[in-house]
Amino acid sequence: MKTALITGVTGQDGSYLAEFLLEKQGYRNVIGLTRRKAQPSDRNLKRLIPHPSAILVEGNLEDGVFLSQLFSTYKIDECYNLAAQSFVAYSFKNPVGTLMANTLGTMNLLEAIRHHSPGTRYYQASTSEMYGGFQDTPMSEKHDFHPRSPYGTSKLAAYWHTVNMREAFGLFACNGILFNHESPRRGEDFVTQKIVRGAVAYKRWKEDGEKGESPVLKLGNLEAKRDWGDARDFVRGMWLALQQEEPGDYVLATGKARSVREFVEIAFRHPQIAAKIYWEGKGQDEIGRDEKGRKVLEVDPQFYRPSEVNVLLGDWTLAREKLGWSPEISFDNTVNDMVHSALDRATRESI
Repeated sequence: MKTALITGVTGQDGSYLAEFLLEKQGYRNVIGLTRRKAQPSDRNLKRLIPHPSAILVEGNLEDGVFLSQLFSTYKIDECYNLAAQSFVAYSFKNPVGTLMANTLGTMNLLEAIRHHSPGTRYYQASTSEMYGGFQDTPMSEKHDFHPRSPYGTSKLAAYWHTVNMREAFGLFACNGILFNHESPRRGEDFVTQKIVRGAVAYKRWKEDGEKGESPVLKLGNLEAKRDWGDARDFVRGMWLALQQEEPGDYVLATGKARSVREFVEIAFRHPQIAAKIYWEGKGQDEIGRDEKGRKVLEVDPQFYRPSEVNVLLGDWTLAREKLGWSPEISFDNTVNDMVHSALDRATRESI
């Protein structure tokens, strides 16, 4: 029986991974590291908290002393580092804080493992934002990196530090280069949840008798394309990476790039919303209307990034060949699940 540590357990990936490991029944304990602000009522933890093998620990990756004590107290077989400041737009506003959370936190965690638990298998959550999106061909583990945001640079430093600790000290340390992945548990700050909320607001406006003007969803670059997978598929890939005989770095992706525009269209097409979007104009002057000509979306230049990443497309061949991993949940199903979940929340909150 093994013990696993998951940093960032309150997030989308962390909560799904914790549930995945507990369902495996091969784990004595799954320890979830949370920041002090996390509350037991956090909706991502509702299935985790009552489990007898789940342990929640308050702490901060920037506190090296705390991490040393943690690895001295528990015999941790697997460590999944999913904690991060992962909102790209915010990283431009707070680059230093992003670096502290994403890079220094990783260094502290790996130092604690090196000195107190060198047998721990380590997974580092890396990101497709390290590539920078200068190529429209699928990007693999062999492609060069060129990050276009403070978030991307902070994650790239953490990536290389993980590789260095593997090569210099023989740690079982892996990087998962994850392309965009969504789910009903996606953080509220991300554009995908913003789109979903916009679709739900449009539905509620119609149900309310279409009083006043229709709600208008404001977005940035509609042409930005991302290789969108599902978080529930990706946590399985994380686990597989730590079950191998040798450590390695793996891209997790779907091999299909979809635009923000496509995400909007699928969200509004959900059976409970059933709206078709018609587009007018181009670029920053583009707007979207429903079938009755009412404006429901407009492009707002303030939501463009200072340095844009136009296309991110992943090649997950190595993960298929080495890990036996493949994505199973379709893009349409992921978007529809997110809309369905948001509709449920809206209904509960209105009661």
